Amino acid sequence: MPVSKFEKIRFYHDDEVQPALQQYVNHPMVKALLQFSFPEKSYKEIEELVATCHSIRDFQSKIIYSSVQRVLQKSSEGLSYSGFNKLAKDQSYMYISNHRDIILDTCLLNCLLYEQDLIMTASAIGDNLVQKPFLLLLSRINRNFLVQRGLGPREMLQSSQNLSEYIRHLLLEENRSVWMAQREGRTKDGNDTTQQGVLKMLAMAKGDQSISEYFAKIKIVPVAISYEFDPTDILKMPEIMAKRMEETYKKSANEDFNSILKGALGNKGRIHIEAGEVLTQDWFENIEKKESSTNDFLKAMATNIDSRIHKNYKLWPANFIACDLLNNDDAHADHYTLKEKRQFERRLTRRINVKNALEVNSYLLMYANPVINQEALNESKV
Repeated sequence: MPVSKFEKIRFYHDDEVQPALQQYVNHPMVKALLQFSFPEKSYKEIEELVATCHSIRDFQSKIIYSSVQRVLQKSSEGLSYSGFNKLAKDQSYMYISNHRDIILDTCLLNCLLYEQDLIMTASAIGDNLVQKPFLLLLSRINRNFLVQRGLGPREMLQSSQNLSEYIRHLLLEENRSVWMAQREGRTKDGNDTTQQGVLKMLAMAKGDQSISEYFAKIKIVPVAISYEFDPTDILKMPEIMAKRMEETYKKSANEDFNSILKGALGNKGRIHIEAGEVLTQDWFENIEKKESSTNDFLKAMATNIDSRIHKNYKLWPANFIACDLLNNDDAHADHYTLKEKRQFERRLTRRINVKNALEVNSYLLMYANPVINQEALNESKV
């Protein structure tokens, strides 16, 4: 398959890495990122380190890994993970996860894949998020490929077909793992659900194979990413409120960029990433037997991915506290202390107008929905 088909959306080839770095190494924002990552080094020493990056893996292991460790050190109480020990080190996987932070979700995943000596991912990112030239550089040099947004129906169909073929090319020809969010854009209200459109797009490259054969071949792994606190929660509120009021929401010019900065530097508490079981051929064939149409198949698949993400989502005291405040009871009091409850209540009063009942309800749901989803899952099994 000619790689030139993917010219508009691909990340850098390794021989393009060093020229791109030299072009941007003194850009103010890139410089700030590098100085943040290596506070103990002079900028001359940092430039010398950058000069040794001749591939994306070099850049990720020598630069980005240090950047993420600094972010974790400065703005979290640590990253834990589980489930990845079940994956083979020499195989590529199609990771589908919930999506809370524009940049960090994939950076954290790749850090733990690097630590586990697993194949790191190429990751989808909306082209609307990398309008600034230095952000486009950082995304392409960090193995992000572009999902084109804002196209007309015909162009969108062509773009989706091309994107699907590129993902297939990466997974099956390059043996490169791929990360994609379960939906377009971040989950704003804490209710993580998979859009059928994402799965439909992935299936567009199946060729002559059945949908179950193709999905089994690309080895889909549902992933649950859980932050104790969302530093961008307050930034998400205007969009949540507009949706609840059935009003049209229009983003401000720098909204996404502000979310990137706040997401990286704001307090996140503890973070946990859990890899679920690989979806197998038998599992897909079982769905195919039950569902008569492709649409029903994709719907059943989306529901199952949701259940795996909900089940594996690590619940923190803040989630249980929000649930109890929402219901005005103490049903989950054994999951948190009085001190933790008071701290969360202070967070609530500092961030929103507590006299606005709808605003309070919306904020609490952002943290309570993972509990509600997990409990609904448990009840359905009874």
